[in-house]
Amino acid sequence: MQKISLKTRKHSEFIDITPTIQDIVRKSGVESGVCHVFIPHTTAGITINENADPDVIRDIIAELDTIVPLEDNYAHTEGNSAAHIKSSMMGCSQAALIEGGRLSLGTWQSLFFCEFDGPRNRTLWIKIL
Repeated sequence: MQKISLKTRKHSEFIDITPTIQDIVRKSGVESGVCHVFIPHTTAGITINENADPDVIRDIIAELDTIVPLEDNYAHTEGNSAAHIKSSMMGCSQAALIEGGRLSLGTWQSLFFCEFDGPRNRTLWIKIL
């Protein structure tokens, strides 16, 4: 397993981590397999989505904020219940196939780290099989 660090800059943001993960895959020497990316945090997540139009990411963040507002009579006293809920909605792991020593993603797909309680220092765990 490999661990990488990430520093987020905003309360909510999606960071394209595809180049970093692709570099790890390349260095692993694995030609055909699976790359698992796991986020060991309860207020962050990971998703695969469109990388071509940044409006898609802005729309996802805006819609998540509509569905799960920052303030909404939550019982959790730490003040970040919305981040916990969004993390559960996005999920804490993704798997991508590896073929020819590269991630097999669709033409417009990227792996995005999803921050919902930043800015923070975060860790991602990567396992290549």
